[in-house]
Amino acid sequence: MPKLFAVTIALFLLLGAGYGAIQAARATPWDCSDWQAFAHDDRTTAILESLAENRGKTLYCGIDQSDTFAKAETWAAGKDRNERDDTVYFGERGQFRGFIAAQEGWLTEGESGITGQSESVIFEFPKEERRIRRTKRIKVGSNNDRFPINVATSCGEVLGIICTGEADTSWAGDHDAARRNGRNAAVGLNEGSQNNLITWDTNLRFNPRTSTTPHSQQRVQPKTPWWQEQAETFAGRACRARGARLVAGSAAFGMGHSENRSSGANDHGEGLGFFLRYVTGGPGNTFKYVGRQSRTWSATCVKKIRRNR
Repeated sequence: MPKLFAVTIALFLLLGAGYGAIQAARATPWDCSDWQAFAHDDRTTAILESLAENRGKTLYCGIDQSDTFAKAETWAAGKDRNERDDTVYFGERGQFRGFIAAQEGWLTEGESGITGQSESVIFEFPKEERRIRRTKRIKVGSNNDRFPINVATSCGEVLGIICTGEADTSWAGDHDAARRNGRNAAVGLNEGSQNNLITWDTNLRFNPRTSTTPHSQQRVQPKTPWWQEQAETFAGRACRARGARLVAGSAAFGMGHSENRSSGANDHGEGLGFFLRYVTGGPGNTFKYVGRQSRTWSATCVKKIRRNR
């Protein structure tokens, strides 16, 4: 009998110790002393803002301890935002990313999700997943599909072409002379210089009838640095529109919007894009062509992409 009594006492002590261990394991580590619900006239907003602000202890302190929010209404407020892969509620004081499966089961009394999880799983919000970064390179430039580069309305658009301002000329009574004057004015030549060709890459002119050597003393306007500056401006704007930044040194300007806008002596240079606007109403019923130049452009943008692993 004494031996049986001793065994019973030992068993009782072991069970008691096990029960104490279970109780210790279930002890709640959350401190609710600084918890309080977000005050709002709309009950759903109050719940969501509280979930966002009191991340990790809202369910325990707000529902299990103080009964500030009922399980059913908390579930109803958050169920449509229950997306684990992205932040679906941006609160004024925090973020709410949805319930994990254990929380779903606890809030719905087992009707959704899984139950039987520990309190440490139920009362803790999902931890933010580790995000990885990668770099995406984006090519930008004159986009003829969106803004046809052979029309003047493309000038200045985000993916349009670079254009100069209009160069005015004198009134004339001859169409060929008026057109030539408009082209010459657009590239900075004197009116009547019909025997000069201009190349877009060097911005130099020469007379094909007398020499193939460019006249370096007379450059057309605007010069290459101006086109380059404009290309960088257009490229930077296009990159910012995509949430990216311009890769240094990648912006470049190219040929004009048209290879050949006319023929013969009036065609001032391969690749020089010209827009000529016909204007009437001059003295004595005269008219003129007002000219401007264009250039295509291209560049590379770089963008940091962040996503959950």
